[in-house]
Amino acid sequence: MSVTLHTTYGDIKIETFCESVPKTAENFLALAAQGAYDSTPFHRIIADFIVQGGDTSLSTKHTSDQSIPKGGSSIWGGFFENEIRTPALRHNARGVVSMANKGPGTNGSQFFITLKEAGHLDGKNTIFGKVIDGAQEEGPLEKLERLPVDKKGRPQGEKALIESVTIHANPIAG
Repeated sequence: MSVTLHTTYGDIKIETFCESVPKTAENFLALAAQGAYDSTPFHRIIADFIVQGGDTSLSTKHTSDQSIPKGGSSIWGGFFENEIRTPALRHNARGVVSMANKGPGTNGSQFFITLKEAGHLDGKNTIFGKVIDGAQEEGPLEKLERLPVDKKGRPQGEKALIESVTIHANPIAG
């Protein structure tokens, strides 16, 4: 299974590891299918480390009567447990896709994409995919990494958004 994140800087295609981390993959794919990631920003960018997004509470598409907690939430309404699969799944390269969390059992909707190897995250964040298109030189991931940010890694100037998500049954489908 794969998805394409259609961003303001180009398309990023991600293969999801449905068999290895079924609950995490289900959460990500269901949120994508619901449109929960549509119009959400990449709100944290740290060069040579990560690009983070997926805070569904920041979507410009939901209305004020929709109760989405700050930071976003899972399809189950709160947090869910990690699915750590080391040594098989590691933060060993550019383009690894993981759940962002505040510690064990605090996965919601947010995720990040590594910009280089980040082994210190192994065993702490659930890896659920990898970028299969869009991490190349001059590609969307590199364009995001180059954006000007403040001291907290928040992009400045033009917004960097996930405009929409397309779900593909076949990871190599166009």
